[in-house]
This record gives sequence, C-alpha cells and structure tokens, in this order.
Amino acid sequence: MSAITKYASIAVLALLTLLGACGADSGNEAASNGTEPVEDNSLSGELNVVGSTTVQPVAEVLTEAFEALESDVIVFVQGGGSSVGVRSAVDGTADIGMASREIKLSELQENPELRVHTIARDGIAIVAEPGVTVDNLSKEQIRSIFAGEITNWNEVGGENLVITVVAREEGSGTRAAFEELVMDDDLISGNAILQPSNGAVRTSISVIPGAVGFLSFGYLDDQTKPLAVDGVLPTEEFAASGSYTIVRPLNMVTNGPPEGIAAVFLEFIVSEDGQAIVASEGYLPVN
Repeated sequence: MSAITKYASIAVLALLTLLGACGADSGNEAASNGTEPVEDNSLSGELNVVGSTTVQPVAEVLTEAFEALESDVIVFVQGGGSSVGVRSAVDGTADIGMASREIKLSELQENPELRVHTIARDGIAIVAEPGVTVDNLSKEQIRSIFAGEITNWNEVGGENLVITVVAREEGSGTRAAFEELVMDDDLISGNAILQPSNGAVRTSISVIPGAVGFLSFGYLDDQTKPLAVDGVLPTEEFAASGSYTIVRPLNMVTNGPPEGIAAVFLEFIVSEDGQAIVASEGYLPVN
C-alpha cells in the first residue's frame, strides 16, 4: 500500500468516527430538548384527599407508607364527612373523596362520571358507657332505643338508668350506614346528642352515665363497652364471616377514572402492602 493510500484510509476512518460522535451528541441534545420522548417514571406533586372521618385515620396511615415510597409526593388528608367527600371529588376541590357508606343512587345519577373505589369494609359497633350492665341487644331493641321509644336500661334487662343516645350528625357516612342497616324507616331521636366525628362520639359515651351510640370498628377501645347484637359480638372475625351483619364499605371516589398520582395511590391501597395496612388498622381487607 502506498503512503498516499494509507493516509487516505486513515483520514476516512477518522471522519467516520467524528460523524458518529456528532450523531450521538445530536441524539442526546434532541432528547434533552424534548424532541424525542424520555421516559420518566418518577412521581412528584400534591394529592388532596377529603371526606369521611372514619376513612381518614386509615388514609393517613396509608399516606405515610405511600410517601415513604414516593418521596416527591405530598398527600393532604382531611375530614369533613362522607357527603363532603363526594361533593369535593365532584367539584374538583379534592382529587379523591372519602365516603364510609354506599354511594347514593342520586349521587351517581347526578354525577355519571363518579367512580367508586372500595378500599376496605368496616363494621359499626353498638357501644355503651362502660358502667352499663347490659351486654346484648337485639336489632329491634337497638332500633327502639335510637328512635327514643326505649329510654331506660331497665326496659332491656339492665338497671334503672336513663339511656342517653349519642349519634353522628347529618351528612355522616357512619350515620347513613347505621340508618340503612339498623333503623329501616325509623328516625334517630331528636333528643340524641349529635357529634361531628367518631372520636367525639366515643368521648361522649365514655363520660355520660348510661350513654349508648355507634362507632366504626376502627375506633373501638376500652373507653366504651361494645355490645353484642343478637348474641354476636362486634369483632373483625365475626364481621368477616358474615355473623355480624352491621358492616359497610369504605370507599374512595374520583370524578372520572383516576389519573397520575391519584391512580398510583389507589393502586397502592389495594395492593398486598396497602391491604395489610388496612387490616392492621382494624378494618376488613377487600382482597
């Protein structure tokens, strides 16, 4: 090979190498300028979750676990009641609404884009002030007590002690579920003490002699005395088996199919890890 041919070959190789490098740089520059899609699976931003005070505590625990996985996401959770949760999802003031009851047919008819995501099931326990000596009530007796027809514990086998009914306010999902599952067409007595949350109901019952009310399973502790209903105690085991029948769904709702952070959050809640948290908080998993 002549010297000229040799140097010409080297020059061609050098030119090809230079062109290849320029092509790679151009590709990287195009990607950085957005002319070619660059896959980015990271999540960042805020999520607003509003509604049921029953769902709120478990939603807060789920939020802590979710934020640990998605460090650039902040989830804000606040109460207000189930009806507030549905309205907030519909009007867009919340990304997700929380409701501790079935979604009403009227709500679905008025808002056909509403999507319901059941994240757990929850029992509603009938609880009394710890000094009450009655241990068991029939569903009929419970209905009569909350309607104001039975007003003394001695009418249901207890001591001579006036019954004070404590209930949730209108708009509460716990109240709506209790009315549907227990009261039938009867109304809760107008003399009932109304409270804005499960926690406030629990506190009132714990300090008022002869008080009775209803609580989500997630709020049961030694401050109140759970009563058997038709001989069945309000436990997770009996609720899961169907023996205890005062059980309702815990729902999250979105206005249309969930997207972005909301979709990933809801997927996490119904995952194995999310449902383990649901169970650890005293609620019944859905899968």
